[in-house]
Formats: sequence, structure tokens, C-alpha cells
Amino acid sequence: MRLSLLTLPLLSMMAVPVHAQDGGDAGARWWAHVQALADDGMEGRGTGTPGYDRAADYVIAQFKALGLKPAGVDGYKQPVAFVEQTIQSDRSNAALVGPQGETALAVPGDLIFSGGGGPVPEKIDAPMVFAGYGLHLPEAGHDDFAGLDLKGKIVVVLSGGPADIAGALKSHARSERAQWLAARGALGLITLVTPKQVEIPWVRRVALASAPALYFADSAMRETQAPFLNAQLDPAKSAQFFAGTGKDFATIAAAADVSAPVASFPLALRFKAQVAAKRRDLSSPNLVAVMPGSDPKLRAEHVVLSAHLDGYGVGTPIKGDAIYNGAFDNASGVASVLEIAKALKASGVKPKRSILFTIVTAEEKGLLGARYFARRPTVPQKSIVADLNFDMALPIFPLTSVTPIGYDQSSLGKDAEVVSAQMDLPITPDPFPDRNVFIRSDQYAFIREGIPALFFKYGFKAGTPEAETEKAWRANIYHSPFDDLKQPVMPAESAKLNAYVTAVTLRVANAPARPAWNKDSFFQRFVK
Repeated sequence: MRLSLLTLPLLSMMAVPVHAQDGGDAGARWWAHVQALADDGMEGRGTGTPGYDRAADYVIAQFKALGLKPAGVDGYKQPVAFVEQTIQSDRSNAALVGPQGETALAVPGDLIFSGGGGPVPEKIDAPMVFAGYGLHLPEAGHDDFAGLDLKGKIVVVLSGGPADIAGALKSHARSERAQWLAARGALGLITLVTPKQVEIPWVRRVALASAPALYFADSAMRETQAPFLNAQLDPAKSAQFFAGTGKDFATIAAAADVSAPVASFPLALRFKAQVAAKRRDLSSPNLVAVMPGSDPKLRAEHVVLSAHLDGYGVGTPIKGDAIYNGAFDNASGVASVLEIAKALKASGVKPKRSILFTIVTAEEKGLLGARYFARRPTVPQKSIVADLNFDMALPIFPLTSVTPIGYDQSSLGKDAEVVSAQMDLPITPDPFPDRNVFIRSDQYAFIREGIPALFFKYGFKAGTPEAETEKAWRANIYHSPFDDLKQPVMPAESAKLNAYVTAVTLRVANAPARPAWNKDSFFQRFVK
């Protein structure tokens, strides 16, 4: 895996991993945190595991060393109760049923059942309907579900979406899809990805299929109250779902790849499945520390700096390695939050608003820790004015521009633009909006509560060597044991991004007015 990545041109410019810990070198300090959190001894920091707890102890020790005050429920901790649900593939099965009989689908070889969201249904035998891109966006004049009878159906949807609809809006519609469908009587959702839009090879997804999933122990926090099926299909098997419809999947996929219209229609086959799962209760904490603000009027308001601590833990071995260290995803983000806290303390410039350093759990299980904190924060929810989030900012090529995901939705974008001009780091729009990154990290939990947010990424444009380097990292390293301390890294570039976010944080914390959604932003509707 590493060899295929190292053939890319930009990686020839990378430094080898840094081992020096010169206290005056911001990049080396950042990398020292990553080394500690992504060490094999942390066992991949799986939610609810001893490895996660050891990593949490490390973060708390850093909070204490920086003089940050505890802001959790139990000191620096905010415990979150979960149910762990593991799909037992050897006891599960699935098939497509038609006039010619049953066509078995291997579990998880052909079909992967998700254990997240809530309890899975034990048995399914239902007709299917194809709902195009699966986007319910009447505000944008688009609704793939219009005219479809969804009750008692398995809904099949395809990756992508119309190019003239903002990526953030499409991402939001996807995040709400299961809840929306369940409310209308659908029994489940199966997601197809066109071969050209595959981000992680299917064999890698199968390797992760045995990993336990989580949902909230508190049913009031779950998105669906009744059991609801969620599944992904091997892109190579998608054409089987369209048998008997007179429709050609290759033609449909080609349309999706260029964001052309894709029709919705009933499918001719039924979907039949039996899903076995085992469950257990567990708890894992968010970690929360505060730097009190200096202004008597503004210190009651909070700017949140967030990153997730959890990883994939110990999983299916790949080339003999079973520890999914999560160095870039997301020990790197936690390290950045710690370094920003250090920079703010050392600057002597006390922010007017309070800064809440929030290191959350269970991001890899569906943003659960952030969702819990955003809905039940340890400070009054109305006091949170913004979330600035770090997750997997990849220090694998020089930082020449930034992509603060969400910058076009709120006044935080203006703050980012001012700092970009000051630091000569221009803003580059998200090059791949249909990847759903807007909803795939913790800032989205805050957005759903009406709180403006930014998610910081290295900037690059589609079709560039940087884009190819990033694509190869995702295909070969992302969510694998090879996201470890042996991969090439550029710590000095991370230090530059940390300095950028530090400046944005100060600007937001010191502004007279709290951040606001843009008047034309779809997301201002969530303000409470």
C-alpha cells in the first residue's frame, strides 16, 4: 500500500517522520503529540476501549499542563452512554428475489450491513424502489422521492447529485435521509456508488465490516426509533439490482458521474435478508476544557475548538498489522487543538470570549460524541457561538491554500478570508463537494443545532498533483493500519495551518458580534 502511494510525484518532496522534540519547533511539538496518541500502545483508540482511555488520560494531562480549567461533567470528562452493536456476518444473509428465484448476496463480500443508528431489523422481505440520488431538497427544486410509494419499501439510492445544487446542501440531505425515510414508513436504505466515485476500495470496506458500531443508549437521542436497515453494496454488483426493469445501470452510473438527471422508479426485485447482531452497553467520554474569556460581557460566550480522539482500534489485519493507529485520522487534529491552546496561552493576548477545547469520542461511529455534546453541552447551548473543527488535515504536501469547509455559509467565512489575506493562504473551494465532507466530521453536529462552523482542510484543486496525492492517500492509507507513524509527514506545514486557525480563533473570539449565518444559507433554519 505504501509503495503505490510513494510513486506519486509530490511525495518525493515529503520529509520522513520527525523524531526531534525541540520545544521551540511548533511542528516538532505537534508531531510529538501525534506520536504519543498514535503509538501502538494506544491500540487505535477505539471508542470505549482501554486504548481510548489511555489516550484520554494523555489529553487531560496536556490540559492540566496548559492550565486549562475542567469543563466537563466529571472534571474534564463528559461520559456518553452507548450500545455497541456488532453485525454477525456468519449468521446473516441477503438475497435478491425475482421470477427466476433467489440470487444470494454474500455478507459482507457483496453487501455490508451497518450497525449504527439504532437496532437493526432481524428480518426483511420487502419490495425495492430506486430513488435516484436520494435527495429530498424541495427548497432547491429537487426531490428524488416525489411520486414514489415508500411505505414498506427498501429504498435504493445512488452516489452523486445535481451539479447546480451546493455540496453542503446535498450533504445535509444525505445526512437526514434515513430519518426522513423512516418517518414515511420505509424499512431501509441501500446505498450504491458508481465505480468512478469509489473513494475507498471495496476490499477495504469489507475489512472494516466486522468493526462494532454504536448508537446512543438514550433512545431519545437516536435518529430512528424503530429498527431501520442501512446497507452498502459492492459497486461491482450494482447492476443486479436493476434486473427486470429495462434500465441499464451503466447508463445510469454514467449520468451520475457527470451530475446529470437520474430518474426514480420501482425495482422489479424484492430484497430479503436476515441480520444477526450482538449488543453490549459501554461508555466513553468527551473531554472538555475551557480558557475563560477576558471580557466581562463576552466571557459567557464560547468558541469551540473541536477534534475527535477516537479511531478504529484493533481490527482486521492487513499485511499482518491489526492496529488502526489513526495518526492523521485523527491524532493529528487533537494535536493541533493542543498546540492552538498552547499558542493562545503563550501569546499573552487573552481572548474576549471563552474558548472551549472539546475533544470528542465516537466520531468514527457517526459523529456521536459531537452530537451528544452539541445537543447536551456542558455550558448553556446558546452560549456557543461557533465551532472550529480539525479532522484529518493531511500534512502530505505543502500548505499553499486552505479550504475551510462551510466558509460560504456564515460570517465565519469573512473571518477566514481576512486571515487568509494576512497570511497569504488563499481560500480554495472544496474540490470534491460530493464526497460529503461537510457532514462527515464533528462540525456538522454543531451546525444541526444552529451553530455556525468551519472545518479546516489543506487547499487544492481537482486535477492537480496535490489532488492525486490526496486521492491515493485515501485509497491506500485512510482507515487502514497504515495510517501510522511510519508514513511520510510534513510537520512544519501542520504548524502553518495551526497558526492560521489560531488567528481565526482569536478573530472570532474578539469580534464585537457573534457569528451569524448568511441570509441565503439553508442552515440558518436550525438556529434556536
